Amino acid sequence: MSGPLISPSVRFVLFYGIQDVRNNPEPTAVQAIILRNGGGLAQIRGKGRDRADLAALPQIQVRQGFTAVRESVTMPGMITIRSVASLVLATVAAVPAPVPQSMAQEVVQPLPPREAAPVDSGFQAYLNSLRPKATAMGISAATMDRTFPTMSYNPRVVALDRAQPGGSFDGPIPPFEPYRRQHVDGSRITGGRVAYRENRAKLMQIERETGVPEAVMVAIYGHETNYGSYTGDFDLLRSLATLAYEGRRRELFEPEFLATLKMLNDGIPRERLVGSWAGATGYPQFLPTVYRRVARDGDGDGRADIWTSEADALASIAGYLVNAGWRRNVPWGIAVSVPASLNRAGIANRTVPPRCERVFERHSRWLTMAEWRGLGVRPLGAGGLSDGTLATLIEPDGAGNTAYLLTTNYRAILDYNCSNFYALSVGLLADAVDD
Repeated sequence: MSGPLISPSVRFVLFYGIQDVRNNPEPTAVQAIILRNGGGLAQIRGKGRDRADLAALPQIQVRQGFTAVRESVTMPGMITIRSVASLVLATVAAVPAPVPQSMAQEVVQPLPPREAAPVDSGFQAYLNSLRPKATAMGISAATMDRTFPTMSYNPRVVALDRAQPGGSFDGPIPPFEPYRRQHVDGSRITGGRVAYRENRAKLMQIERETGVPEAVMVAIYGHETNYGSYTGDFDLLRSLATLAYEGRRRELFEPEFLATLKMLNDGIPRERLVGSWAGATGYPQFLPTVYRRVARDGDGDGRADIWTSEADALASIAGYLVNAGWRRNVPWGIAVSVPASLNRAGIANRTVPPRCERVFERHSRWLTMAEWRGLGVRPLGAGGLSDGTLATLIEPDGAGNTAYLLTTNYRAILDYNCSNFYALSVGLLADAVDD
């Protein structure tokens, strides 16, 4: 193929990748580049694994922003979900420029026509098919009659859902330390201490009642929404109904839609029922079924308002952890040093976890703190675990680097978000806030 692949009429390059949009403004992987060329669209596939590769493309100046798939319409604000396919808008100078060899693995090819949104009649028929299930949950016909006609299919959330990667189950796991530096940083620690001071009286009360440490509640609050600074603005009813109707993951999204409808029926205003495109909502980013199961009234007004009441949100986070098995007066874990002589094969975990297999396969088998000391594992710092406390070992940055002994309460944090990086950073942020 000869001649430039980017014509003078090109104005936008849209590339989409995977990033933690709550905390990390840089994409960690790029799956494709889409060229907007006048009224048409074309796509280059197969290359561009990171930002550095894209930087090699001449005349591109990237600026921050989010945009809908295959459109140049920016979407302001942050999407508050844990890991999503997001888009970055780049402007391209109006001059011919060749695609570098690293990007030219495949010929530019036309994109398929944009999918038309299903007609409202099909979407409405699906909503009405849920009436028996909704009725069985105690949702009134009046609520359905009032709500269903106002709802429409949202192709944007389907595009976001489909853009998520399946993930590799055997690819290398990156080191934890860069993630730790980014998520347990000075601004998050400072914000946590401010939230801690401002809510201290209520936090002390919640800890007395639940046994969940004040700083752990604050750390989850900080990780989920940066202490309430962004919570998402997608209409939960519309998003969840769309995802359920689309059908790929109906078993997940249909119960969440019905739970949201029940929340509306029970008096929560629809304008409050907003959040991420996948349904996480409020300061703690609960799914609707989780809200109905564990949300708490922390300020005594008779309502569990996780959208505007920090007291309710913090009490609800504690309620979640208690429901997940949090044990009073047991630390989440401690940082330790591991001797080079440790026989790691001898402490390997032989059990198969029922979920999150790749998360738990990094943990050793359970030993008491006394047994770990006998193997030469030593706490770093003043904190420690009692001799009889059971703990597993994880070395997230490999042998020779800081390791951690993790208790059953670490597993409760994993229940909130089944990621070792998330749970470790929550624990370390809690320690820093409490320091």
